Amino acid sequence: MSLRKLLVRILLVVLAVVGLLALAVAGVILFDSLFPAQTAADFTNVTYPGPGGITLRAYLAQPAGDGPFPAVLLVHEFFGINEDITQKADLLAQQGYLVLAVDAYRGNTTRQIPRAIWLVVTAPQDEIRLDIDAGYQYLAALPQVRADRIGAVGFCFGGTQVMHLGTRNPDLAANVIYYGNGPITDPQALGVMGQSGPVLGIYGEQDIGIPLEQVQGFDQALQARGIPHQVTVYSGVGHAFVHMDTLSVPGPAQEAWNQMLEFLEKSLKNPG
Repeated sequence: MSLRKLLVRILLVVLAVVGLLALAVAGVILFDSLFPAQTAADFTNVTYPGPGGITLRAYLAQPAGDGPFPAVLLVHEFFGINEDITQKADLLAQQGYLVLAVDAYRGNTTRQIPRAIWLVVTAPQDEIRLDIDAGYQYLAALPQVRADRIGAVGFCFGGTQVMHLGTRNPDLAANVIYYGNGPITDPQALGVMGQSGPVLGIYGEQDIGIPLEQVQGFDQALQARGIPHQVTVYSGVGHAFVHMDTLSVPGPAQEAWNQMLEFLEKSLKNPG
C-alpha cells in the first residue's frame, strides 16, 4: 500500500470518528431537549411577570423573621437553575439575606454538558438580560426587601451575567462575580458598575477558559475607574470550583464562599 493511500485511509477513519462523536453529542442534546430529566419548574417556587407578558420562574429563599432584609439576586451556572443553586440560596438565607435565584433559560435546565453549552450559545443574550432585569425588579418590589441593599451573585455563566448587570444597573449595592467568562478589561465598558456598591471577583488560577491576563485586566479596569473592589485568584483550582459538595470541605471553595459572606456582610448589612 502506498503512503498516499495509507494517509487517505487514516483521514477517512478520523473523519468517521469525528462524525460519530458529533452525532452522539447531537443525540444527547436532542434527547435531553425532547425528554428532559428536569425542568426549571422542579426547582422554583415563585412566578412573576417578564418581558412581553411572559411568566418567569425563580426560587425564593427567605430568612426567618419579618424583615425588611438585605437581598441577593442569584444567577445559576450554564446548566440552568438546579439543586446546587437553590441550596446556595438557602445557605445565604440562613445568613439573613432574602434570595431570588432566577431562571435565565425560561424553563430549560440540564445535567448534560453538551446541552448546557447548547443553551448558552443559543439563548438570546438580550432575552437573558431582560429576564434578569425583571428578576431584579421583582425582588426590589417585595415588601420584605430593603431595596437599597440588594446585591447580585453569579457563578460561571451567572458570573458573566452578574458582571454585565453591574454595568447597567446603578442600584446594585454589591456585585459578586464567581469566575464569569470574558472579564471586562475596558474601563469605559464598565458602565455604571460600582456606582452604589463594591465589586468582588473570584477566579481559579488554573481556569483555562479565563486567562490570568484577563483577570488582571479586569482588576486594572476597576482600578482605573476608581471602583471599590476585590479581585482574588485562588491557586490550585480551575473553573467552577465552588459547589455544594465542596463547600463542606476545607479548601479554596470554602474560603471563596466565606470571602463572599464577609464581603456581603460589609456591603449589604453594614455598609460604610
